[in-house]
Amino acid sequence: MYETSAALATARWPLAAAAETDWLHSLAADDGLTGFMPPPLPDAAWVLHAMYEHERGPFDMSYVEYRRAFLNWHATSPDIVPGLEPADVFTDVSNTFAKRTGEHPGPRYRRLRWAELSMRTGDPVAPEGFLPCHRSFPSLHETGGWPVGITSPSEGSLDRTDWNRLVEILTEHSPHGPDTRCLAYYTPLGQGAEDFDNLHVRAGRLSDAKALYDHPEEEFWTPSNLWAHDRSWVLCTDYDLWATKVAGPAPLVEALLNDSEIEAVRLPWAP
Repeated sequence: MYETSAALATARWPLAAAAETDWLHSLAADDGLTGFMPPPLPDAAWVLHAMYEHERGPFDMSYVEYRRAFLNWHATSPDIVPGLEPADVFTDVSNTFAKRTGEHPGPRYRRLRWAELSMRTGDPVAPEGFLPCHRSFPSLHETGGWPVGITSPSEGSLDRTDWNRLVEILTEHSPHGPDTRCLAYYTPLGQGAEDFDNLHVRAGRLSDAKALYDHPEEEFWTPSNLWAHDRSWVLCTDYDLWATKVAGPAPLVEALLNDSEIEAVRLPWAP
């Protein structure tokens, strides 16, 4: 699947002129270093990045504490947390700081909605005046870090499941459907250098947008910005955030807010 999707992304999403981002510069009044954050067009919603809870979680132990115990494995019982295998915590158990892969973490995990975690902790989904990010759910950090039983949302990229569903909703609400011409912009931060003379902008069609997840020449699973060529909608996945902003017509935003798979919210202080 990966090789097919990667080949499709390479063939269907060639590089485009960096000047294609000029519209985003004007729209967001920003340099786009972490992504061009659009205003409502005329409406907007925030798609919250997925998090998952292990069937044995949540635990009082933080990831930091679990990693410390893992590194000291020779001095501890292998059963650090009863019923929780290290392989269920780390993508690669030889790398205690392995990053998320963007895929569902496994059969022993279930999707944990932000709304459910908010009710459990008493923390708001997003404190007024702030955006969803690593500072969300502060009560979970009080014991030394994010709990080991919950995979935190990915920063700067959507998980594959939500990306695919978002593409489907965009397709349903675009006048040209799957034939909608699109442009994708990737922040230069993902290239290891802030080179604004060589911006990564790619052109393609919405029907091929799911394949962008496996583009072999890009560091991020999902682009920082994806927008319709007719500028009817634009999304931004900021490098530092746990949510993706989608700006566009009201029917599109309402579809996101009412979808049973994607979890989306309005943030009145960040319309």
